[in-house]
Amino acid sequence: MIGSIASIVPPIIAIVMVLLTKRVILSLGFGILSAAILISLDGHSFFTVLGKGMIASLWDGEAFNWSNIFIMLFILLLGIITAFVSLSGGTRAFADWATRRVKTRRGAKLLTVFLGLLFFIDDYFNALAVGQIARPISDKQRVSRAQLAYFIDSTSAPICVVSPISSWGAFLIGQLASILGAAAIVTYSPLSAFVLMAPMNFYVVATLIFVFYFALTNVSFGGMRDHEMRAIETGELYDASKDIPGELKEDFPEHSYGRVRDLVLPIVVLILVTFTMMFITGARASDSMSIWAIFEETDVPLSLAVGGLIGASLAVALYIGQMKKNETASWGWVGTALKTGIQSMAPAVLILFFAWALTDFIGTLETGSYLASIVEQTNVSPAFLPFVLFIFGGLIAFSTGTSWGSFGILLPIAADVMIATDVSLLLPAMSAVLAGAVFGDHCSPISDTTILSATGAGCNHIDHVSTQLPYAILSALVAGFGYRVFAFTTSIVISLIALLIVMVIVLTILSKRSKMPVAL
Repeated sequence: MIGSIASIVPPIIAIVMVLLTKRVILSLGFGILSAAILISLDGHSFFTVLGKGMIASLWDGEAFNWSNIFIMLFILLLGIITAFVSLSGGTRAFADWATRRVKTRRGAKLLTVFLGLLFFIDDYFNALAVGQIARPISDKQRVSRAQLAYFIDSTSAPICVVSPISSWGAFLIGQLASILGAAAIVTYSPLSAFVLMAPMNFYVVATLIFVFYFALTNVSFGGMRDHEMRAIETGELYDASKDIPGELKEDFPEHSYGRVRDLVLPIVVLILVTFTMMFITGARASDSMSIWAIFEETDVPLSLAVGGLIGASLAVALYIGQMKKNETASWGWVGTALKTGIQSMAPAVLILFFAWALTDFIGTLETGSYLASIVEQTNVSPAFLPFVLFIFGGLIAFSTGTSWGSFGILLPIAADVMIATDVSLLLPAMSAVLAGAVFGDHCSPISDTTILSATGAGCNHIDHVSTQLPYAILSALVAGFGYRVFAFTTSIVISLIALLIVMVIVLTILSKRSKMPVAL
């Protein structure tokens, strides 16, 4: 069963069930059970396979997986920060302050997009931090949580995958160094190759243009349109009957002692400490002061956990500092806020844990390797391979829930094939892999970045998946057209021009058919 067509059954079960039932944990659970059954058919005990697989993301039998533990801890700490900035009145004060400056829905949406582009260091950090800053402002301007989640998700991974100064960039530059070194290619360095590949990533180009367009206009379509119209007409930013990760269940007492600093300081300190820790851990691990070496070796999960711990401690301290003048403040509310903050993020942590477990089972089944082997067997013209790799990169990321896994599997294959056939197409082929992987990651309900984007926005996970899916597919269709043009012309410039022309046509049609009858 391992490495065969049967290996794609568990992710298909999980994805189909999650779209049909809207119950994420149940669907992931069935995917996990089906994977454990398939693995046990190769002569293993079902319960042993299931038990080891469930804890593999946290404990491999010999050591803790501190990276995943730190990410879960960071999410819980972010919930605590959210609770205390609300309890202290910081959220309300910041929203009032921001509303006096950001007075339109367009302004709130553009702010979210610019923040998404600004926090290019890491996608996890981007998804959660941008949500914390932008949510009070977008809520005030009646931007639906589904729209907010789309802006967060569609700027975090796309900007990280083309930014050399990011955890993604460092990982990819390291992979390129290995690939180019093994092939003895000296035409360009790993860094210059990475930079040259950025404009060849047609999915990122299309996605970022679409993001800016939808932020600037009041155009929306599909399920997103329903969410936006409800938010504008009724003020309901999300479906309250559904589970909303990060949404506080406790009604804290209202008071007038909150200050903008009660929200801004914990977030700013979180960001500064996280950046500092990324630099420190990278410098120690690499024993170098080179920025590229530092970002290649940095420990992002540990940095996030330390930043979250200090940010949460400051948020608690700022509330305690109100006790002398705020008659509603008490130690009892401190305990309540800690409990509420953790509870608010518990669903997201549980979903993430199940998604990681399923990813580990899929890795054991070698689902990605099976799909990659199909690419190797594809007998097409070298010029068409970027298009083929884009499709398969999307399929692997969608099935496995990880874009990084797709990078690791397909980049070496793409390099081997292109070096053996037409080395001039090496960079476009590898760019297509990156493009497809980000596309598949955007569409996959079992993707950790999809889960965290919904969490950062305070949006129901399935609502985020279902509303973002048409937008991601639209970007993919445009990108796929670009790669098809490249197959005939082998010119990146001509392909980009053709892609932009198609986008103008698409956006013109959308502006006429999908414009909402509301003012920005």
